[in-house]
Amino acid sequence: MPDSNISGPEIPFSPHTSHWGVFSARMKDGELQVRSHPGDPDPNEVIQNFPAALRHRARIAGPMVRRGWLENGPGPDDRRGRDDYVPMSWTAVLDLLGKELLRVRDGFGPGAIFGGSYGWASAGRFHHAQSQIHRFLNVACGGYVKSVNSYSSGSSQVLVPHIIGEYEDLTKRNVSWDQVAEHSDIVLAFGGMALKNSMVAGGGVSKHVERGAMQRAAERGCAFVLVSPLRADLPDEAQAQWISCAPASDTALMMAIVHTLVVEGLHDRGFLERCTVGWSIFERYLRGETDGQPKDAAWAEPLTGVAAAEIVALARRLAGKRALIVVSHSLQRAEHGEQPVWMGMVLAAALGQIGLPGGGYAYALGAIAYYGRRFNAVPLPTLSQGRNCVRDFIPVARVSDMLLNPGRTYRYNGETRTYPEIKLVYWAGGNPFHHHQDLNRLRKAFARVDTLVVHELAWTATARHADFVLPCTMTLEREDIGGNSNDPLLVPMRSVAPPYGQARDDYEIFADLAERLGAREAFTEGRSVLEWLEHLYQPTRDGLAALGLPAPSFAEFWANEGYELPQQPDDGGNLRAFREDPEGRPLATPSGKLEIYSETIASFGEADCPGHPVWLGAPYQPDETTPYVLVANQPRTRLHSQLDFGGHSAGAKHRGREVARMHPEDAAARGIQDGDIIRLFNSRGACLAAVVLTQDIRRGVIQLPTGAWYDPADRDEDKPLCVHGNPNVLTRDIGTSALAQGCTGQLTTVQVERFDGNLPPIQAYDPPVAGAT
Repeated sequence: MPDSNISGPEIPFSPHTSHWGVFSARMKDGELQVRSHPGDPDPNEVIQNFPAALRHRARIAGPMVRRGWLENGPGPDDRRGRDDYVPMSWTAVLDLLGKELLRVRDGFGPGAIFGGSYGWASAGRFHHAQSQIHRFLNVACGGYVKSVNSYSSGSSQVLVPHIIGEYEDLTKRNVSWDQVAEHSDIVLAFGGMALKNSMVAGGGVSKHVERGAMQRAAERGCAFVLVSPLRADLPDEAQAQWISCAPASDTALMMAIVHTLVVEGLHDRGFLERCTVGWSIFERYLRGETDGQPKDAAWAEPLTGVAAAEIVALARRLAGKRALIVVSHSLQRAEHGEQPVWMGMVLAAALGQIGLPGGGYAYALGAIAYYGRRFNAVPLPTLSQGRNCVRDFIPVARVSDMLLNPGRTYRYNGETRTYPEIKLVYWAGGNPFHHHQDLNRLRKAFARVDTLVVHELAWTATARHADFVLPCTMTLEREDIGGNSNDPLLVPMRSVAPPYGQARDDYEIFADLAERLGAREAFTEGRSVLEWLEHLYQPTRDGLAALGLPAPSFAEFWANEGYELPQQPDDGGNLRAFREDPEGRPLATPSGKLEIYSETIASFGEADCPGHPVWLGAPYQPDETTPYVLVANQPRTRLHSQLDFGGHSAGAKHRGREVARMHPEDAAARGIQDGDIIRLFNSRGACLAAVVLTQDIRRGVIQLPTGAWYDPADRDEDKPLCVHGNPNVLTRDIGTSALAQGCTGQLTTVQVERFDGNLPPIQAYDPPVAGAT
């Protein structure tokens, strides 16, 4: 008999990566095991969502078509999100979908197709859902209506080119974490630099350095000052002073700081004269010469909740120091979101620090893991998306507006544009029922189209509203190359598990659909997945060879654990070059300088975004019906809504609900105790959440992170109660301004009460009813 103590060969871990970090994984005894990259000093625990998620019941097992679409054909339908589904074979569903794509493409043109994707589906360079869907729509359909900018930084991406220059010059080629650790004297962080955000990057990172850099800086004597309603927006290692500022009042606080610098003669006049335009115009506004109201500390105190003496003292601390001003993405995810981004630059310019190592303006440092790092010196594998012949586009957060108001005009970046009429929405990679606002309005918008197609690995609310639900693989079920332009490690992502059920790669689905549209060869170029990976790797290899560095073949790269790429120097980029030679190295702005006053923006004539930073009043003012400001920020235990059903995410919930946080004194006034279930509501909707009471939040503020899957108690209601804790049933679906039309989902106002009824079950992860064909 064989010796039962003798085990078989040890199953090796295979390298892989995710947006929350490089890791390795293996299947052993039917269970998935994951472990962090050994060189990561601060690994992200979000990778622990994978084991429970890989074979979770929420996964989609096979292709489905919504019953109402099968019975009635394409057309607007309020049954989306309420209907049951009919399983179909891949051949049958792709035949049906192929005919529908032909109907729309040939009958209405590619401008009647909206290609929805948000790019976070996979860290792989080939199985990147956004690239795959855009390539398919361009090659097989002739193009599509696209979206521009992001939910995270929609207003700053439009504003920054007008006033500073290239967006990446400010975010990626500017102040590094090494500079903060070595050179910064004081870091004033408006909105903070929360590690839950900087632990994530498109393509993943091999080393999470943010916590260590802040700790080294603090130990050296650098002072961190956090301006936020939430103490957790800087880690303990920063040893930060917390200034609890009223939400959406940061612009007023910045103006008061600059006012103090000016009246006390502490501002850098030489830098302002040499490197900026429009200071004199702004200074007259600051002093109150144009509107009769000086923007001094006494003016700012009731707006911000920060004492005037504290504002003055902070301004004096900044003067003459290697000061770094940080403004988080969160500040511009609100009405008038352009103003704090612009005013942050003005504050840094008044201090004269822009372009110095560890000083100046580091917009969004800490918002994502590839900011504050060095660029790679060779190109990364990149899939061509082809050519889009459709000129129409929308700002990304205006999806509902487009679907509900075809033909209506709107303003964007100085233009008057028109919403197109969309017949078919094709979504692959992304869950708008996570990142969009006013979900009840979004439900109505999706009901207006003829056909909604979704590629998904699990039954998100977006999938539950689709007419065609096509199951796609999870990253661990396919092979790819992982990396990003600001991390040196290029990773061979080898599969560790077979596809779940009948799931297919997006590439395989699109290739078969392209065949039905007569474009298979053009889409695939005759390549298999591995052949594509080798093809995409070649420019990286060529770049290495051009630098005289070892350039391993694809076979050599694929057989190993990863390859370290060379990186560019940490030289401060164009902002430092501009500081050193403003005339010889101008910025990519109309004037070539930092624009405190922008003639271009002023010429647009937008009342909600004039030619220089202004105080437009604090939006989201609490009143008797909605007395609390809700902060709907990014979650700690997952990326957006991804793998919300994973073990790490589920383990942080209470009684199955997402956890909100509020101040004990606010809770006591409402009869709420720690651990209770609360109901948050306003005119747009309502949701349930568990509550934790903490002193680390400003009074009058409730914080509820996004990402809990939308879970309506009664899908037939127009404004059903979300029993799971999705705050986007409460947020406003309006643009930041007519300049950028960015997302305003960070803040809203709500009422709250203890929920004493029978607690509804969580059904978000249960597959919908599947009927017979």
